[in-house]
Amino acid sequence: MILQNKPLRIVFMGTPEFAAIILQKIVASGKVDIIASYCQPDRPVGRGHKVQFSAVKILSNSLRIPVYQPVNFKSEYEIEKLYALKPDLLVVAAYGLILPQSVLDIPAISPLNVHASLLPCYRGAAPIQRALMNNDKKTGVTIIRMEKGLDTGAMFTHEEIPINMEDTAATMHEKLAQLGGKLLINIFEQIIQGTLSDPTPQDDIQATYAPKLTKSDGCIYWDMPAENVHAVVRGVTPWPGAQTSFKLVNRNPINILFQPGEIGSNELFKYNEGDSPLPGSILGLKGNAIAIACKDVPYLIYTLRPEGRKTMTAKDFWNGYL
Repeated sequence: MILQNKPLRIVFMGTPEFAAIILQKIVASGKVDIIASYCQPDRPVGRGHKVQFSAVKILSNSLRIPVYQPVNFKSEYEIEKLYALKPDLLVVAAYGLILPQSVLDIPAISPLNVHASLLPCYRGAAPIQRALMNNDKKTGVTIIRMEKGLDTGAMFTHEEIPINMEDTAATMHEKLAQLGGKLLINIFEQIIQGTLSDPTPQDDIQATYAPKLTKSDGCIYWDMPAENVHAVVRGVTPWPGAQTSFKLVNRNPINILFQPGEIGSNELFKYNEGDSPLPGSILGLKGNAIAIACKDVPYLIYTLRPEGRKTMTAKDFWNGYL
């Protein structure tokens, strides 16, 4: 299909910041006409239960894009309303609602999904976090033709990027959203020029899964190498956050949240072979960091927040609690 001199009519479906970054990028390209945005309904948040708009709704309002927020697509009314928009494409990025086949059949060209992994690896809700937690050295974005299965659609394109040792889920969200926007723009250009190739089916045998994170995923187990500890800490930052508990002399244990630190070395704290410290124990203060014993070498924590207190430096925590 060639659509020269005619902008693609797109219905964008997404909710969080990841999706908003993609929406901003494709709008800025000037190659498409975003005729509507779909995002999840507004929900109360925090102790005050104040209703908060999603990132996509805020951006769409600022761009004067009509916003739709159905609870689901179980009613014919919602499906007919979407059908009446006559989109060429649906572009879905972290929308958070299940789309039935009756919705996926609406666009004239295709429903596209932006997935933040190199499919078929890490199908599911938390591909960015799980790749980091597994200490992967690379990840990427795949654009697929969306179907009813969980991220099982045939692949139009993908691109990989490295995961650096300082990357967290937050930094990778930004990088991968920007990459997703770029790949979508490339696909739009190919559609307009009539050069888009048929998508490639995924190899289901190679599929792995990335389940949604829970608060318990932030609990750090210190009986593994420090590099693996660092990987998990980065993967759960900013949410649910890395959590541990310190046993204090003559005081009750204290729970803390802490930011990603650094991998230390055994030269920092000498101990005899066969007399290794208990994983998770505090080895001491080294400069501005508290050193925690891991399976091999210490892990250095620089910034933390004791339960019920404000964020502080490791040195201040050492002076006030240890």
